[in-house]
Amino acid sequence: MKRLLRKLLLAFWIGAGVLTVVSTQAPAAFAVQESSAAEPLSPGQELTKESQEAAGEGGAEEFKHSGAVRWLSKITGLGLETSYLVMMGVNFVIIAGAIYWLSKKNLPAAFRARTANIQKAMEEARQASAEARERLGKIEARLAKLDVEIGEMRATAEKESAAEEQRIKAAAEDDARKIMDSVEQEITAAVRTARRELTGYAADLAVALARKQIHVDPATDQHILQYFAGQLPNGDKTRGA
Repeated sequence: MKRLLRKLLLAFWIGAGVLTVVSTQAPAAFAVQESSAAEPLSPGQELTKESQEAAGEGGAEEFKHSGAVRWLSKITGLGLETSYLVMMGVNFVIIAGAIYWLSKKNLPAAFRARTANIQKAMEEARQASAEARERLGKIEARLAKLDVEIGEMRATAEKESAAEEQRIKAAAEDDARKIMDSVEQEITAAVRTARRELTGYAADLAVALARKQIHVDPATDQHILQYFAGQLPNGDKTRGA
């Protein structure tokens, strides 16, 4: 861009130099003819010219009355004002042509470079947007998957908790059954032992009581024997009858 500005300034100075040369280097013959053919100015016109020169009017007024404008007015037959305008148009065309000639190869390249930069920036923005959408989609998929995983973990934990509860309950019931079986076995064994001891004790007690309650002296014993002996014949007769 700086090179283009330098070229534009160079074209402007070239155009200005061309106008300066044209205005200062008019043909010598034209200058002589103009000076010889020019009518003498009236005192009022000379006074006006001198006052304008003394007042130092702008460069545009000086250029309007320059030799180049007068020369163009002379050869074209146009008025001084029209010749000035034509000279300004020529100056503009020269500068515009120089600018166009200098920028003919640079501006399209600059525009193409600018367009390429814009397209590149748009492509980078599009890629960044696509990457952002892709990352967002991955994050959303992870979040959705995370919810599913949390639900699965929760269900698994509940199942494992229920299974552990059932296992503990079954183990407790099994332990209680084993304890009850052991207690029943111990009770049965104790009852059996107690029965044996009680039976032995009762037998001993019965024998002891029998011994204490039944006391037969020899006379009673003899009397009982005689009684049973006396009953025997009667018994035989009874069976015979």
